[in-house]
Amino acid sequence: MNHNRIGSSLDDFLKEEGVFEEAQALAIKEVVAWQLLEAMKSQAITKSGLAVLLKTSRTQVNRLLDPHQGVTLSTLQRAAALVGRKV
Repeated sequence: MNHNRIGSSLDDFLKEEGVFEEAQALAIKEVVAWQLLEAMKSQAITKSGLAVLLKTSRTQVNRLLDPHQGVTLSTLQRAAALVGRKV
């Protein structure tokens, strides 16, 4: 079988369109948010409980767990550290 490719990779396409960094950041946020939710589940931490630990509101925690919101990676890192995880 010949495994030669025709065309470019998805990364190349995204770079050509000028959205590679944005897509990569969103993908990272999605994975971190998912891992944070999983860690919260395993430790029985509710969104309200995480809000108390972060000294913020439950609404802010909902935004934190939604990768499509304007959450920074540093905020995700802080939340992850509170549940014993690293980004």
